[in-house]
Amino acid sequence: MKLTILGSGSPEAYARRASSGYLLEVGGDTVLFDCGGGVVDNLLRAGKLPGDVTHLYFTHLHSDHMMDYARLVHAAWDEGAAPLKVFGPAPIAEITERLFGPQGVFAHDLRARTELPQSREVWLARGGTLPRPWPRPDVTEIGADHSADHGRWRIATCAVPHAQPFLDCYGFAVEADGRRFVYSGDAGPCAALEELAQGADLLLHWCYRLDSDPASDEMKALSPTPQDILDLAARTGAARVVLTHFRRHMDGAFDPASVRSDIPWSVAEDLDTFDI
Repeated sequence: MKLTILGSGSPEAYARRASSGYLLEVGGDTVLFDCGGGVVDNLLRAGKLPGDVTHLYFTHLHSDHMMDYARLVHAAWDEGAAPLKVFGPAPIAEITERLFGPQGVFAHDLRARTELPQSREVWLARGGTLPRPWPRPDVTEIGADHSADHGRWRIATCAVPHAQPFLDCYGFAVEADGRRFVYSGDAGPCAALEELAQGADLLLHWCYRLDSDPASDEMKALSPTPQDILDLAARTGAARVVLTHFRRHMDGAFDPASVRSDIPWSVAEDLDTFDI
């Protein structure tokens, strides 16, 4: 498995970090976890095209985890790629229909691109055929008990506390060739994620708050600090930890020496790569 960080930031607009997005090359597939703003640009910078992504898994439907979803789908469609396989909590099917359906946000654009003679001419010149179908992602809504065998890799899911009751929120574990990758999503401390992360070769965990940041009791319950995350990793036997979802102020205030851990760990940067 190879992990590429496409977005290590938060909802804040920040030149250093795009919003959440993580590309996992596994078993001959290219799997994207979340698709926040700026992720498609970094996908291109990483040497991939939108049509190279075979699967997209959403941890939850906050905007900073899905702002580039429409762009990814539209760009892959414009390349003539196969429909993207999309997995995520409800209402991702409704959102997709509202983007690309007959009455969707992009309906006027899609009618122009598929019906205007000059647009058809451009499409045929690229090697396309007519009639040109509209983009139709293959969407599967999943729950916290989702698991799937994709042939050369397997995925398991758990619910994590973050934005309930407004959003369902998940963490994921991927196994392939005896290796295990775990992505927390935006997870507060919970037994389900701790169980999912057991024996992870790489644990990618959101980190929205420093140990030194003031926080309400509600925030503390839902946003573990670097030390909290490294302590969790020690309990799970994780071999390596990558902290992500950093905010702008954290980059200027974080002292890595303040974290005590025997586990190798680092703070994600956009376009970092990790062999798992």
